[in-house]
Amino acid sequence: MLGRYQLGGEEVDSLELKSLLVTNGVKVSNEVYQEFAGEGRIYPDPLKCNCVIFPDDTVAQLTDVALHLRYLKQAMSLDSLGSVGTLLQAGSAFELKVSTAGRPLLTYKGADVTDVRFPPPSRFYDQKTSEGLPFLGNAVLQGIDTLSFQCLWPCEYARAGFPCQFCYSGGISWRLAKKHMPEPSVPTLRDVAEIYVYAVREEKQARVVQVTGGSTLDPEAECGRIRRILEEIDSFAGLSSLEGEMLIYTSPPREPKTIDQVFDAGADRVACSLEVWDEKLASFIIPGKIRFAGRERFLNCLKYISREYGPGKACSSFVVGVGPAESFLEGAEYLATQGIATIASLWIPFGRPVMGKSRAPGLDYYRKVKEGLMQINCRYGVEPPGEKGFNVCLCRDAWNHRSEKYDLGNLRPSSSPSNK
Repeated sequence: MLGRYQLGGEEVDSLELKSLLVTNGVKVSNEVYQEFAGEGRIYPDPLKCNCVIFPDDTVAQLTDVALHLRYLKQAMSLDSLGSVGTLLQAGSAFELKVSTAGRPLLTYKGADVTDVRFPPPSRFYDQKTSEGLPFLGNAVLQGIDTLSFQCLWPCEYARAGFPCQFCYSGGISWRLAKKHMPEPSVPTLRDVAEIYVYAVREEKQARVVQVTGGSTLDPEAECGRIRRILEEIDSFAGLSSLEGEMLIYTSPPREPKTIDQVFDAGADRVACSLEVWDEKLASFIIPGKIRFAGRERFLNCLKYISREYGPGKACSSFVVGVGPAESFLEGAEYLATQGIATIASLWIPFGRPVMGKSRAPGLDYYRKVKEGLMQINCRYGVEPPGEKGFNVCLCRDAWNHRSEKYDLGNLRPSSSPSNK
């Protein structure tokens, strides 16, 4: 059952608390890092993907606003900070401290909310591959059960001057290109395979793997690159060692059948991510995707995957918080009618402003999104990826708790919404 908590005089459930915590960040006391460093994965380093786990096992990204601001000052040009810096300096009403009982305690405006815990300890970020590539900065452990390769090569849309507004990695690539500077080294096929082996087989910290590169101007070649990564993992470690699933993010190729090679190489699901359903907003927020691929190509590929491989095998990520909740839910429902799973990724307004804003919506917005996702899950039964739930996503959480509030027998498929 979803946990329930008091927050500023209002009762919220775990998914609502997760939404607010992820999008507002938290002040973490130094004692937390000192007390629990050996007990769980909690690091004074924003690159190490900290998270907390609520009593009902909901996993939420933990962004220490002070550490994050210091990192941004080092990694971003001064003119890029703008309102992001103002937001972070204002701080967060959430704090993570050590309770009188000696446990990590989440508070809101000074009032206790809930005890939390951390994932098991790991030496993942201490490792380097045999070629000397640090794991840190090239992959992360997410939550309880996920290994994520978040950007295996630079985004060519960003380097061409059309980054997605919300994408921190794309923003870095865009600035490097403007200054005619090279990108950092990217992992080789063997690097990826060795990182996989350590997380999946040696430490057994991961049951689910996400593989993401940057969008490229040659999506056919991009699919081939992903195929070679999966083949290398399989030959080096055996993909059968993965107890959960392999989720691949890729740009949509011109010919949808090109994606067959990705499934043939071992992918369980493939995501071609629309990010924003509202077409007018999309032209501003994801200019590269609209310019170089176009909405129709995304939909064609997603529908092809669903038709050829079955419901839930095609996925699309949406960035929740950059557009109206109603538009997001319209998109999620339309995709569900086509057997396509929605990945509901919470916008974290700490990297880059979107449409000139660096402040996420409030509780009512996330409550509407959560309720809508649960109803869509019950109506159409299209299972989203993951098992325990991803750090910054609501989709798997809403799936895991979909029947707690709604009578599945009384929810019937509605007519398909228009494809706007």
